[in-house]
Amino acid sequence: MVLLRNWQKQIIDDFPAIVKQHRRFILKAPTGAGKTILASEIVERFYKGKKILVLCHRLVLLEQLQKALSIRHSVHKLSVSDDGKAFDGYDVLLSTNMRAKDVLEEAIKMADLIIVDEAHRVSPNGTGYKKIIDDFENEGKIGAQFMGLTASPERRTGDQRDQLSLAFDAIIDCANIETLIEEGILVPPIYRPHFIHDLDLSSIDISSGDFPVSKLAPAIVKSSMIDYATSIYMEERLNVPSAPISAWFCPDVTVAEATLEKIRANGIKAEIVTASTPITERMRLLEAHENGTIEAMVSVGVLAEGWDNPHCNLIVHLRPTLSKVVWGQTVGRGLRSAEGKDRCIVIDVSSNWSTFGPVEKLEWSLWNHRRSYVRYKNRFNWIGEQLEQGADEKIYFLCENKLPNGLRCSHIYKKSQYSDEGCPSCGSITAIDICKEHKIDNTLNEIGLRRLFYERVEKVYQEMDLSVWKTLGNAAWKTAEPKEMVFLAFCMAFAEVSGEPTNSESEFWDVALVTEAKIRGYLVDRKVQIIKQDDFQLTLIANGMLAGKQIRTLQSHYGISLCGSILSDNSDIEIERKYLKALRISERLAVMGCSSRDNLPYFNAQEHLSSKG
Repeated sequence: MVLLRNWQKQIIDDFPAIVKQHRRFILKAPTGAGKTILASEIVERFYKGKKILVLCHRLVLLEQLQKALSIRHSVHKLSVSDDGKAFDGYDVLLSTNMRAKDVLEEAIKMADLIIVDEAHRVSPNGTGYKKIIDDFENEGKIGAQFMGLTASPERRTGDQRDQLSLAFDAIIDCANIETLIEEGILVPPIYRPHFIHDLDLSSIDISSGDFPVSKLAPAIVKSSMIDYATSIYMEERLNVPSAPISAWFCPDVTVAEATLEKIRANGIKAEIVTASTPITERMRLLEAHENGTIEAMVSVGVLAEGWDNPHCNLIVHLRPTLSKVVWGQTVGRGLRSAEGKDRCIVIDVSSNWSTFGPVEKLEWSLWNHRRSYVRYKNRFNWIGEQLEQGADEKIYFLCENKLPNGLRCSHIYKKSQYSDEGCPSCGSITAIDICKEHKIDNTLNEIGLRRLFYERVEKVYQEMDLSVWKTLGNAAWKTAEPKEMVFLAFCMAFAEVSGEPTNSESEFWDVALVTEAKIRGYLVDRKVQIIKQDDFQLTLIANGMLAGKQIRTLQSHYGISLCGSILSDNSDIEIERKYLKALRISERLAVMGCSSRDNLPYFNAQEHLSSKG
């Protein structure tokens, strides 16, 4: 009998209720939590003797799933040339979404349960998964479920027809990293972040949604990043209680090869694996890495998913990215527990820690807009957020001490501004205040805006002649400038969106998108167009509350008239729920725009106009 962990037992207990409420859902749990074991137990308890289809996008994942599921189930791995009947002589069929399409199509219609591993890869509008989702929805068995497994339920796309929420109805939070650390299932990550001064990413075009490898790799090789990584590694490999076993994540082969050369020059046994490494050679190298024969494994795109070496106790990150998924997946590979392992040291020379924060604190979203990644171009984004929240009196410093090897220390650390504590890495007190030197703007943040919103709306609303201002909606919208429209959209969203509680990320967005669609319909009916803007500025909302230079009196007062009655008619918690949703709705309208050409999964402008006759 399989010994289940606490979180797995809870999901097993809750599973009948989950499938009663949801047909398509994701089970979210951190890397190393035991999602594959959970899936096997779900099959054993609830689908024994029934037909199960398991999908994943890479062959190495298929091999792992086949090994895990074959212990208690009759499993067949679909080959490219298979042309037999689906589920003929077996109960569990494993496949990528590109194999033996006829057999796969038949299996989708027959399956009682479809499991998708690494479900964040599911593209509802892509060539691989769209037909699978459509076939399941239109021709799947009545009562069948579509279940995803992932640690990071978010897609890096601004395409509104390719959002993860269109493939799954709900995200079921199974376990978080901090809880699993407390239970000893995972080990805590110990971060060693360093800022590389001579790596300039500011001029790189990120319109694709991330730093293009063709531009990123040459910049890394020319910079001191690899020197920093190897120098820090030689220090930290002495700080793990067991033999050092490390994984190095690089953006491309040129960076990986330069890194490999530096590692070997320090007398470390190291090898490289890439997508082009033959599978048998890859498995041989990874086995040698797991048993400690190879200390450092340098990777390009193959270890972030589906690779499990619990003895890995050092992660070295040399890939700057705008993707939380990439950051979270790579660090997560080092958090599995093993005998003699009490931590995983994460050496980050790519500024991902200062951009996204610790992986155990990452938050995920089912919906993204076209510019959602832009804020991550500021490589101190997360630090800026911490300063805005003002949780304590400590601030972040960047060590400027020059080391004997000629490099600046550049360690990022937190301390009290007026203490004489030195850098925890080198001990020097020569440091700069990141907030001041890198101009992290904390003059207006969501906390400050919330306070201003409550104070101003209540004060201005009480002094208003509502019989006048509430009749000026058409005039306010018709004469509004683009920035004023963002303010009006926020006020309308606050007035219209539900203040009822939502129990999940998917429920939050279901409610928010209903209101967004309603606002789009209102504007399209009145031939009002919101022009796409490059960014969403909180200052616009604040300016409207103050009737400042950007938001004129007509738009300011009409917007406040929409919000005012809400404050008196709703409880504090309802107001807060409405406020948070309104911010997200207005942000989406600002960066996506609104017009009679809208063709979104939740709102088609032409269909809306046709329905009006």
